[in-house]
Amino acid sequence: MNDDNAAPTENKPAATQTPLPTASRTPLPTRRNQSLISALFVDASPIDLRLVGRTIFHAMLVGVGAGLVAVAFYACLERVDRFVLGHLAGYRALRAAGESFFGAEEVGTFRPLLLVFLPAIGGLLAGLVMRLAPECRGGGGDAMIDAFHHRGGELRRRVIWVKSIASILTLGTGGAGGREGPTMQIGAAFGSFVAQTLNVSRREKRILMIAGVAAGMSAIFRTPLGAALLAVEVLYRDDFESDALVPALLASVISYSVFVSVFGEATLFTHAPHFPFVPAHLPLYAMLALFCTLVAIAFLKALRSVRRLTARLPVPEWARPGVGGLALGVIVVGLLLFLGSRNVTPWGQGIGVLGGGYGAAQIAISGASWFPDGWHGVQLLVVLCAIKVVAASLTIGTGGSAGDFAPSLAIGGLVGGAFGRIAELLTGDPRIDPGAFALVGMGTFYGGIAHVPVSSLVMVCELAGSYDLLVPLMLAEGIAFVALRDHSLYGAQLPSQRQSPAHTTGTLDVLRTIKVVDVMIPGRSYVSFKLQTPVPEVLRLAAETNWQDVFPVLDDSGKMMGVITGDVVRLLATERDLESLAVAMDAMQPPVSVRLDDHLRAATEVLLSQNVREVPVVDDLGTIVGFLDESEVSRAYIEVTGRQAAA
Repeated sequence: MNDDNAAPTENKPAATQTPLPTASRTPLPTRRNQSLISALFVDASPIDLRLVGRTIFHAMLVGVGAGLVAVAFYACLERVDRFVLGHLAGYRALRAAGESFFGAEEVGTFRPLLLVFLPAIGGLLAGLVMRLAPECRGGGGDAMIDAFHHRGGELRRRVIWVKSIASILTLGTGGAGGREGPTMQIGAAFGSFVAQTLNVSRREKRILMIAGVAAGMSAIFRTPLGAALLAVEVLYRDDFESDALVPALLASVISYSVFVSVFGEATLFTHAPHFPFVPAHLPLYAMLALFCTLVAIAFLKALRSVRRLTARLPVPEWARPGVGGLALGVIVVGLLLFLGSRNVTPWGQGIGVLGGGYGAAQIAISGASWFPDGWHGVQLLVVLCAIKVVAASLTIGTGGSAGDFAPSLAIGGLVGGAFGRIAELLTGDPRIDPGAFALVGMGTFYGGIAHVPVSSLVMVCELAGSYDLLVPLMLAEGIAFVALRDHSLYGAQLPSQRQSPAHTTGTLDVLRTIKVVDVMIPGRSYVSFKLQTPVPEVLRLAAETNWQDVFPVLDDSGKMMGVITGDVVRLLATERDLESLAVAMDAMQPPVSVRLDDHLRAATEVLLSQNVREVPVVDDLGTIVGFLDESEVSRAYIEVTGRQAAA
């Protein structure tokens, strides 16, 4: 292979270092195995069955406690809501069929002027309370996720009562957010409280925190399986915290049982008892997913815009929720007066804009006695959807203690309900059930923007009481998940366990102690190309090596100008039309290398970011002196940790 265009090159390291024991010098595998390095980023501590049993018992304690906290939170919130909004302001809250556990609601005389200012008053009071724990601002999901990844699964104990009081003040006075987001953070804080009280390991602290999330969500939303899956899925964009699944399931079941023991068992929404599967409707569900994607992007942009505008206001941070509440009150009262004057709704009848919005979602599913038919109904759903986007953004975006889960479901339900009615009107197909489209829209919308397609799918099936909608949900959720890859409701989410300090801290500490020069492969023959090497020659020479995945491209002085990776070689092999036109310089990428004195953490980041199995090692002059292979990194890590364990 030695010619003017390419040559296998022998190189020696510029400095002599003590190599690792010869046991680590076994031949390298000839096939790519990226899982070698990926495996380093998973906690591989041996399983101790006694510890597993202890963790499960602790998770059960979290389930009991979080269930009781959820009962108290829900009862207090309902009492405040009924007294402030119903009795004082005369506002008839629009509720889903399974939302009320306290009998008939006594509603006073409708006082629109008071209703204008109530969300502002609640926002100001909540802002003052949240000064004691600023992490309670907003929905609660991001703070919980951040605590898992970056704070060792620890939340301050005061979060339990600060978040509870702030959320009751915000939602009980009309804040346009949900109960579920706060209970996720409250449950997480309770799980963290149990873990800190019992002085468990950091790993178990994180698991119990997740168990608390599942417990809080399961009680309030009454979907025990979906809540457990959500708790382990919402932490990442593309991964699950599988170690915590069983504790989350147990905590979820127990918390759910505690809650329904007090309030009784009931699904949140009423709907048709059966949704027949019609394969011909699948294209409609695919179109619904695209509409949900567009509205989801608009919702996220509205949230960001409100946050930016709020940050510029010349008011203290604690007062910002009051500003959002005032704007919300003006919008909602204006809409209620308009609809009441047009006899669209009874005087003072809520339309699901205040609060989580499940009442609006219920209308999208099953309608209401006052809800108009035909295109007028579609128009009202579209208006409600737009107003709900604005209302939720004003409450959550200004820092109000209200969840983003319920508004997301409500918006998705409104989109689905409107789309289903449009499809029914245009096609005249009597088999189209707008309620089915509303339920699919709920799961698709939240599953897409929160990157939780599996748990949201299961939740909707639990809400529907059957798996009739499983296939449409799978299709719509898959489309939305792909379409919303670059958009997320939770900025604290990480791509996978590999990027989470919860799993990488110990590994990275070890890799920092090992130098590249200690594990590199010195003096190994490798294939390199000149800048003008023709592509056919590149392909021929690359095919003759059974280990190399990165091919240096050198100038006449031997300086590395770039690299051609195995992926590029395979691409060139399929583009035969380019063979006679291109040379190595046209196909190369920027040079990739590590230095002799780099530690393995930096080298590993290069390997992972470039998605290659080896990387050239250069000296101070930029001369290639060897290669670092991913398998050598893995072996070095195993040897060092093995010696540490034996010490």
